[in-house]
Amino acid sequence: MDHSKPYPEGYIAEILDSVRTIAVVGASPRENRPSYIVMQTLLDAGFDAIPVNPYGGDLILGKSVYASLSDVPEPIDMVDVFRRNEAVMSVVEDVIAAGVKIIWTQLGVVDAKAAEVAEAAGVKVVMNRCPRIELARLDRL
Repeated sequence: MDHSKPYPEGYIAEILDSVRTIAVVGASPRENRPSYIVMQTLLDAGFDAIPVNPYGGDLILGKSVYASLSDVPEPIDMVDVFRRNEAVMSVVEDVIAAGVKIIWTQLGVVDAKAAEVAEAAGVKVVMNRCPRIELARLDRL
């Protein structure tokens, strides 16, 4: 799939309809950060949002923070990435190792090579999109 072009609406809707547990990689405990706001929206919309931050920590929005995807004790349906472009390949490797089937990167986060690697491993990819925006656009909030 060409990740520089708009995604078909059905592709986005199918992904959002198929997931329940979303790991938010790069989650921040600061209320003014986009990752916090998106995680709050996901929780409010009925998703199980799990914060993942390499620095670890106690809680974000009442949810335990895990240092890595491999530390999350439950199956993950999708990973939402709030990291810089250069970190995406590493996250893709973790996604593949964890058996996650969907990776989503936030606005401004794009790595075409990482997308190719993920798709070659059978992982669905959405890049440069925000699930909060897409949920609102699809009237799912």
